[in-house]
Amino acid sequence: MRFDADLAYLTGLLLVFIRLSALFLLTPLFATTQLPIKVRLLLLFALSGTLVASLQISPAQIPHTLASFIFAAIYELIIGALLAFGLFAAFGVFQLGGRILDMQMGFGVANLIDPATNAQGPLLGTILNLTAVATFFLLDGHHMVIRGLAYSLSHVPVGQGLAQLQIDAVVAQFGRMFSYGLMLVAPAVFSLLLLDAGMAIIARTMPQLNIFIVGLPLKIFVGSMVLVFSLNYLGPLFKKIFESVFRYWEHVLI
Repeated sequence: MRFDADLAYLTGLLLVFIRLSALFLLTPLFATTQLPIKVRLLLLFALSGTLVASLQISPAQIPHTLASFIFAAIYELIIGALLAFGLFAAFGVFQLGGRILDMQMGFGVANLIDPATNAQGPLLGTILNLTAVATFFLLDGHHMVIRGLAYSLSHVPVGQGLAQLQIDAVVAQFGRMFSYGLMLVAPAVFSLLLLDAGMAIIARTMPQLNIFIVGLPLKIFVGSMVLVFSLNYLGPLFKKIFESVFRYWEHVLI
């Protein structure tokens, strides 16, 4: 049995794999399902081979010396990290919103193990993050990610790097994380603010009532109920958060 290997194809496959690895190995999309690292690597190799074959990367784009290959690999790693930042910022919205709501509801001392990083994360933030991952797949976001990767390979060929780093796009995506995070939990946070004002008035007029004992479970109940009911109206916001990833990719890959 004889096997023939095209060196240009293998080099292009490895460079595409480097670009995709920065995006997928630690992304919340895979981490929440606890896929073994070997399965992720095999999936990345399969996806890289499919993209290289479908986009027909020409041998002229492939580096032919070791030094040029090292520089090309560094370029691909930087591009993959820039693409990964957009995805991480989108899912960071839910972690940030959950952290804000945890502090308002009194869950600031309670943490869960975040499966994306194996570190402690906010209670409601972890729940919202898992909900966001399920919603992302329901909205066909994984197919949009693959189309976005094909777009990045066609606009920024392997080994060439970015002509200009769009710092303003990175800063804008970072700022959207804070604005969208506050918008996500705004109804619950505003309700808890009104509840705090009401309890402050009660504490002044009825000092014999232990407002701390009454207020803590009341804030948990009100915050949870408002968050649950507001989820029915957050569909457009979820869509806008996920669409911001691909708008960011378009701006940063100019």
